[in-house]
Amino acid sequence: MLEGLKECKLCPHNCKINRLEGKIGRCKATDKLKIALVSLHHFEEPCISGTNGSGTIFFSNCNFNCVFCQNYEISQEGFGKEISIDCLAEKMIEQQEKGAHNINLVTPVMYVYHIIEAIKIARKNGLEIPIIYNSNGYENLETLKMLEGYIDVYLPDFKYADNELAQKYSKINNYFEITSNAIKEMYRQVGAPKLDENGIIQKGVIIRHLVLPEAIENSKKVLKWIINNIGKDVYISIMAQYFPTYKAKNMDKINRKLTKEEFKEIEEYMYELEIENGYIQELGEHEEEYVPEWGKGL
Repeated sequence: MLEGLKECKLCPHNCKINRLEGKIGRCKATDKLKIALVSLHHFEEPCISGTNGSGTIFFSNCNFNCVFCQNYEISQEGFGKEISIDCLAEKMIEQQEKGAHNINLVTPVMYVYHIIEAIKIARKNGLEIPIIYNSNGYENLETLKMLEGYIDVYLPDFKYADNELAQKYSKINNYFEITSNAIKEMYRQVGAPKLDENGIIQKGVIIRHLVLPEAIENSKKVLKWIINNIGKDVYISIMAQYFPTYKAKNMDKINRKLTKEEFKEIEEYMYELEIENGYIQELGEHEEEYVPEWGKGL
């Protein structure tokens, strides 16, 4: 399956470079599988983390270049180590044995071929918990279609309705058109969230949106698009965790945290849209060390 890396088109950048020969494209990933962290994560949305935690696997590198990335050492600087496909499968099993409610694949698009093979191996060896595809939402439809049947839960970001903001802050072209179509495909595959008797998600789509300073109209447009095009049964997770880090510290408009007034305006708009399902994240108190606190479900 890795033969597809001869002309890599996994993400919308369509670099078409030969990763098998060591060439690198926009995401800087080679043909080697590279991960930065494996852990039981307790600070995702309640239906993901539950009581035991989410079996999170952070992949190194990214096809985005967000100026405010909170994990820039991993995404932009390539922190991590190379492992084999068999090793990735073993780590999935290990997380299940530790009691994880799910396997949470973070920024996975560069390694989709590797991941599919690892899932096949892990399932043969007893992996039964749901698999979450936790992505920035900037996805090729062809890649998502390859994942059908392997992914139980899609957890995409939907950062921008305004393509100018996407270019300014993430160096991405045609973000809205590509991401909106990708989310439609995710929803086609797995539908609205289905929870078990303990409130843990087993299948479905949860759309995350990070509210940015001085970009409230952008957030409103994202929320309105979701309701008009996906519907009210999808879960929406509104994130207030923004703080200026990485290059954003030195950029006008986003070199500060959200104000309570900004976030309140978004909350009120959500109720105006009659959004029924999802979560609202509480504003953090400290920009140096943010710990998510999820408000009650909508």
